[in-house]
Amino acid sequence: MNTHKQVEEYYGKTLQSSQDLKTDACCTDSNIPAYIKTALADVHDEVMARYYGCGLVAPEQLDAMRILDLGSGSGRDCYVLSRLVGENGYVVGVDMTTEQLDVANKYIDYHTEKYAYQKANIEFKHGYIERLDELGLADNSFDIIISNCVINLSPDKESVLREAYRVLKPGGELYFSDVYADRRVPETLTKDPVLYGECLSGALYWNDFIRLAKAAGFKDPRLVEDRTLAINNQSVADLLGNINFYSATYRLFKLPNLETACEDYGQAVIYKGTVPHNEHVFTLDQHHVIEIGKVFPVCGNTYQMLHDSRFAVHFEFIGNWDTHYGIFEDCGTSVPFSGGGGCC
Repeated sequence: MNTHKQVEEYYGKTLQSSQDLKTDACCTDSNIPAYIKTALADVHDEVMARYYGCGLVAPEQLDAMRILDLGSGSGRDCYVLSRLVGENGYVVGVDMTTEQLDVANKYIDYHTEKYAYQKANIEFKHGYIERLDELGLADNSFDIIISNCVINLSPDKESVLREAYRVLKPGGELYFSDVYADRRVPETLTKDPVLYGECLSGALYWNDFIRLAKAAGFKDPRLVEDRTLAINNQSVADLLGNINFYSATYRLFKLPNLETACEDYGQAVIYKGTVPHNEHVFTLDQHHVIEIGKVFPVCGNTYQMLHDSRFAVHFEFIGNWDTHYGIFEDCGTSVPFSGGGGCC
């Protein structure tokens, strides 16, 4: 059985609810903001019941955005995003599992009525996240791509990242949570259907992910948050041995002029406090927690991420590109997880 069929079998037939999962690897952080909890409360019970995970991947500033969800499953995250983008936004979910898509499509009219929209702002497509071109998804057509613990299940992660870069608009971002390992997972474990379906043995070694992301065009991956996964199922833990796994959220911007390192041009930003639900602090990533009204020095890449994206209207920008001062202070390349470093 090939990998696609194996995963489709696991998520379409083996699992019937999130209680059937043997580990919490497919779960993102459950510390969900109140405004997202409010949106979740309006999602139909059957959609919720057939969702295999926890948490929700939703970046900031979603109003009127066009969003693509890779591995949308029963549609839970898509329906929340449908509410958050508003009637002028649009959400497309892609999944390969027929049983999951049947549930998602069943409730389009329900949620359209629930949100008091004149017409649906959501659709679901049956297909593979590695082959978005086969689904008629055009170049430069999405503001944001999200994915919630799904890319690890793909047998061709390089194509997933390459296709994501293609369909993103300039300045758009891939904002997603996934599972990573602290070393390369042995091929023997990748063939275990349970370990793979539980989002473990398909996990990338974190440094291989960084390499693939940069090769796809995402030159400066930014780690937003991470946590160590606890493998509480003893039989699963015995199979995995000493491999450590992490759940991590990254944001990857489609900005072709980003540099390969954090360079210092003497620039800074001031946050206006105008991103909805982030009135006091805006968190770009683990190393950029920007308080309202404070002059915050940034490297050239961070300057671009804020200046050349949907976040531009929320900041004042100080400086230009006239003078280069060398590498940005404290820029490093250490292991990113569990309190490790990263760039600036």
